Amino acid sequence: MFYLYDHYSAALYGIIFRIVKREEWAEEVLQDAFLKIWDRIDAYDESKGRLFTWMLNLTRNLAIDKTRSKEITIARKTDDLDEFVNTIDKQEQTEMAVSQIGLLPVLNELPPEQKFIVEQLYLKGYTQSEVADEFGIPLGTVKTRLRSAMSTLRILLKVE
Repeated sequence: MFYLYDHYSAALYGIIFRIVKREEWAEEVLQDAFLKIWDRIDAYDESKGRLFTWMLNLTRNLAIDKTRSKEITIARKTDDLDEFVNTIDKQEQTEMAVSQIGLLPVLNELPPEQKFIVEQLYLKGYTQSEVADEFGIPLGTVKTRLRSAMSTLRILLKVE
């Protein structure tokens, strides 16, 4: 468990923070994520993908669940300028963490429209519907670009 935490916590924290946008919530979700990872490690199937990808999906889902909670919905109505400044700082840390684990060069090999979709969904925490609404892209197009991006990433990362 210490190995997993030492090697992956920074990258996961950065992704969580991008989604929840508050340090205390990000720390709480990170703790919950590692507890869930520990409890469900037997559910990880190496044949379906890399360990980090499995951990990332589990963590991302917990962060999204947190943003939908009543606590965050109320608190977001009172966010101030400091939170936006912190968000910018944490986004830079997330980009560094993604770079450190070697994903940035791989993401940069995707066509721009696919890279954009992956960034919005997996690094910024948007849902497919939110990306479609926010950026005026048909939902079907978002899904198609994501499928294409995942296929390309599997090839680039040599995941079967």
